[in-house]
Amino acid sequence: MRVTEPAVPPTGIRRRLFRSPIRLYRWHLGFLLGRHFLLLEHRGRKTGKPRYVVLEVVNYDDTHDGFVVAVGFGATSDWYRNLRADPHARVESRRERVAVTAEFLEPDEGAHFFAHYARRHRKLAVKLSATMGFEVDGSDSDFREAGSRIRFVRLRRT
Repeated sequence: MRVTEPAVPPTGIRRRLFRSPIRLYRWHLGFLLGRHFLLLEHRGRKTGKPRYVVLEVVNYDDTHDGFVVAVGFGATSDWYRNLRADPHARVESRRERVAVTAEFLEPDEGAHFFAHYARRHRKLAVKLSATMGFEVDGSDSDFREAGSRIRFVRLRRT
């Protein structure tokens, strides 16, 4: 694995495109995205106002009753910083809306989840790695190393 320059968070029209799936959830059509995505409603750390972001689910965990998501644009992402300030949030996935509490995973757990995700979605995992500033060769060990450097959050039902 080689560390490269991570992608910068989108601005302008790209930001609007990234945020467009929020409309699907507002129109009660979020189920069209299946379990691969979720709408996270959290509180702004400064304003206390509700904020929304659509995130890709790395792992839906039936046994621990939660969703695992990657912090794609790093620890400076607003939603991540907001959850650090107040870990209580709501998730909408498919046709369910549930209250969740954010748990911030350790690097070894992140490595496990990312390697597992890469086995199921190899091409997406390579693109996700590149977005976060990691050039991987497609091997399990590279995905584990990248996963140990990426921050992951488990959103556990409460």
